[in-house]
Amino acid sequence: MSDKTKGMSYKTRRRWSLFVLLIGLPAYIIICVTIMNLLPRLHPLLELLIYVVMGVAWAFPIKAVFMGVGKEDPENTDT
Repeated sequence: MSDKTKGMSYKTRRRWSLFVLLIGLPAYIIICVTIMNLLPRLHPLLELLIYVVMGVAWAFPIKAVFMGVGKEDPENTDT
């Protein structure tokens, strides 16, 4: 079984990672801040905990997109 049949190709993962970082992450930040503004004022440590959880939680669902993106293209045959 080749890598292409297992999942996304390197180029596809690279494009999706750029999309997520340039479009998705700023949209997620805006949504999180809006949600926090809708809540009544909380204790500062509780707010910090919520921001830390939201700051880390975005990465888990899209972890597969970022796997190996920083490495050299494994499909590149030019050496």
